[in-house]
Amino acid sequence: MIPASALRYSHALADVVLAPGSGMTADECLTQMRAFAALLKESRELEGALLSPAVTGPRKQAVVTYFAESLGLGRLVRNFLHLVVSHRRVNLLPAMVEGLEAVLDERAGYARADIATAREIEPGLAARIEEGLARAAGRKIRPKYRMEPSLVGGAVARVGSTVYDGSVRGQLERLRRSLGAPEAGAVEGR
Repeated sequence: MIPASALRYSHALADVVLAPGSGMTADECLTQMRAFAALLKESRELEGALLSPAVTGPRKQAVVTYFAESLGLGRLVRNFLHLVVSHRRVNLLPAMVEGLEAVLDERAGYARADIATAREIEPGLAARIEEGLARAAGRKIRPKYRMEPSLVGGAVARVGSTVYDGSVRGQLERLRRSLGAPEAGAVEGR
């Protein structure tokens, strides 16, 4: 779940980058934001400097400028990062990037799908899963796959608040309920 405060920044950045004449595409902005967030995650020193109350605001701004230039970040992203630092919201930057992804997907007409599979799936099967989810959701799908061996087989997909469970584990659970069997691990009283 993305914190509301991070999501406000994500919406604001999306508004600016999608405005005519922004000088940057949404994909470029997202790529640059991911690059800075990755650098922040990799460097504990950078993160510490930007979060520390002992480091002055102008010094933090200089650090952001230095790294923004070394990463080749555009003016729009650089200005956004300066704003985040001046408002002392650096700790929310990873959530802001995640929020930006979600906001840009939504505005482009995509539904985000979290798809868990028991094992790695072939591209052809992935395409069929995505087509089925797109039909069910009535929108294009932006899939995010992860492996979850406890599913035994099949897949579970979440699109918004709707869950589509095509896993062996889910099928066994439905069968158990239809037969009126006790839950797995439950002990019958005698």
